[in-house]
Amino acid sequence: MIPIIIIFLLTVIIMIFSVIFVPKIKIKKLEFQPYWLVCLIGALLMVIFGFVKLDFLWSELIKDTSVNPIKILTLFISMTILSVYLDELGLFKYLATLAIKRAKCTQMSIFIYLYVITSFLTVFTSNDIIILTLTPFICYFCKNAKISPIPFLISEFVSANTWSMMLIIGNPTNIYLGTMANIEFFEYIKVMTLPTIAGGITSFLLIVLIFRKSLNKPMMVTNVECTLTNKFMLYVGIIHLVGCIILLSISSYIDLEIWLITLIFALSLLIITFVYQIITNNKNNIILRTIKRAPWTLIPFVISMFVMVLSLSSVGIPNMINDNLKNGNIILEYGLLSFVSANLMNNIPMSVFFSNCLLDLAGTTGYLKATYATIISSNIGAFLTPIGALAGIMWMSILKKNEVDFSFGTFMKYGTIIAIPTLIVSLITLMII
Repeated sequence: MIPIIIIFLLTVIIMIFSVIFVPKIKIKKLEFQPYWLVCLIGALLMVIFGFVKLDFLWSELIKDTSVNPIKILTLFISMTILSVYLDELGLFKYLATLAIKRAKCTQMSIFIYLYVITSFLTVFTSNDIIILTLTPFICYFCKNAKISPIPFLISEFVSANTWSMMLIIGNPTNIYLGTMANIEFFEYIKVMTLPTIAGGITSFLLIVLIFRKSLNKPMMVTNVECTLTNKFMLYVGIIHLVGCIILLSISSYIDLEIWLITLIFALSLLIITFVYQIITNNKNNIILRTIKRAPWTLIPFVISMFVMVLSLSSVGIPNMINDNLKNGNIILEYGLLSFVSANLMNNIPMSVFFSNCLLDLAGTTGYLKATYATIISSNIGAFLTPIGALAGIMWMSILKKNEVDFSFGTFMKYGTIIAIPTLIVSLITLMII
């Protein structure tokens, strides 16, 4: 047991240090984030020392269950491709531009419009994509308007990671934990709607309260333009996204696995685009750009953490945790512990680990309660520290590139003020319903 725990803890600690001090490594023209490489090395050590047998690992990876990590990765990457495609065509920036134009050039009205747009888009696409898309846009707009970007950036990041709780497809952690518990699309919505709304309102009011003086300051009028260059391809992308969400919502009735639905729609979108570009002699390389932007590093990261969790499970660590939690208030205890854990090991490995802890509760009334509590924490935990989610790691990198002064300490200062009350309100709402 001790060697497994040592390797796990060292891997997590080195991963955290790599995120804070070495967010990117550049070798000639190759540039990458090393966090996944650290996890891969940790997983390889588990295999090399025999803590996880290769034949057992392979059987777990190809197991015909809904929580097969390969199926979940396929689901998330396919959904990301649908979102990135629309982003490459400028849809999200276009909607943000419309919001700013309607805001009558006051900081508070622009702030509200951007919050609403971010929240709406996050519900139906992916929080990571919205963050990566709108962050450079916000930095550019605020620089030209000569106003502080901090209120708008925090609002964007918090809203994206709060409203992503609403649908099971909003976050890979929702997908993993929800699929593990066999939660259906509409059942998930029925339970998570009120906690999401309660958390969304709480976080919004806290941000307004924190930045009210800054948002009431005057600003320079600035023109922001964004045009849609290819409406046919845009309509094709929107139809695929909407169609995918509709089929996901009825997947349990048509007996079709959700990972397969998303894969079919992603492949269909890319094939139709390829044929259209050949017919019209369109040289826009949107397919290549979309594929390049897909989160491929998630594959080694998630599989590596899956190996680590199998190692911990082999010596009964999840059972020990569950034994200490199941006799108290399950929602609060699982919610708070998973919230802290997400910021020690990132919310994706935390979800993989806690899914194993939750297995001991399967068949009890507390199983679904603990699962939903962990889902809430996996989303809200993302804005306590940059470690909480991959989006936080990428977000900090974008801010640095755009010369926005926003340190780890600043992130945690605002995160503590906003995330903890939002988490408590969301968990209490879950307890009430």
